[in-house]
Amino acid sequence: GFITDTFGWRWIFWMNVPFGLIAIGLATWLMPQTGVDTVPRLDVRGFLLSGIGLSSLIFGLTVMGRDLLPGHMPTGLVVAGLVLVGLYVLHARRAEKPILDLKLLGIPTFKAGVVGGSLFRLGVGAVPFLLPLMFQLAYGMSALQSGLITFMAAAGALSMKFGAARTIRRFGFRRLLLVNGLLASISIAIMGLLSSATPYVLAISLLFVGGFLRSLQFTALNAMSYSDIDNEQASYATALYTVAQQLSLSLGVVLAAFVLEAAQWWRGELALTPWDFTIAFAVVAACSLTAMGSFLKLEADAGSSVTGRRSRPADE
Repeated sequence: GFITDTFGWRWIFWMNVPFGLIAIGLATWLMPQTGVDTVPRLDVRGFLLSGIGLSSLIFGLTVMGRDLLPGHMPTGLVVAGLVLVGLYVLHARRAEKPILDLKLLGIPTFKAGVVGGSLFRLGVGAVPFLLPLMFQLAYGMSALQSGLITFMAAAGALSMKFGAARTIRRFGFRRLLLVNGLLASISIAIMGLLSSATPYVLAISLLFVGGFLRSLQFTALNAMSYSDIDNEQASYATALYTVAQQLSLSLGVVLAAFVLEAAQWWRGELALTPWDFTIAFAVVAACSLTAMGSFLKLEADAGSSVTGRRSRPADE
């Protein structure tokens, strides 16, 4: 907020450049060099189909209905993206080493992490987009005032890291993902009820708890997703998981923007109101809640290689 008010919003992006370069340098210096016996050839066809397809799909959804491109071009981009993604799925079934190996979805814990995690991230990805907009457009706060509230979500996420491993071992992945996922989804919906009249202490407390819950869910998802992946599958699993993660976060922003515009259009007004944001938060929270279906399918001892928890025999 301070950077936006003082230097302009573009500096939020520019300031990441030196930090990114420092991170690359430290990773190159500190991370050990690990050798591999064989490196498979790049799946060029799969790379082009998936890369162009997903890019077209996301870009088309982003600009749809905003008069940024002429005619039916946004619809054409979405259709082209879906076709290319469909062609990639067919390609991945035949390719020996596809760039995104969909066969890994046959592993229950990894499938739950990708599918359930993506549904959960649809809601979570919308939160950093909706919160500042709500405080600034609906309640007239400056970027700095908004930032003094929203930063507590990051503080909550950071505080969770100290007890995450112990919590996962204590409750196991299935129970934790179900209970914590429900609470995290509720916390997203509650954000839509915040207003300029909400006491500051209550607002930052709610955001702190919400950040804590969402970060705990992410940590559990990340750990469980790789719990049954062997070394040979690790690189392929990372590629697929990362793509699904970024895709779902992007779609969350697209969904939130669509709901805001739909609510605004329904009322026939030009300005956004607090009620529009209440609806948007409720919709994305409902999307996160649908992830519980994937977690319900998990075995009670899912990811036991990480948690050390085993199901008790029925006769005990």
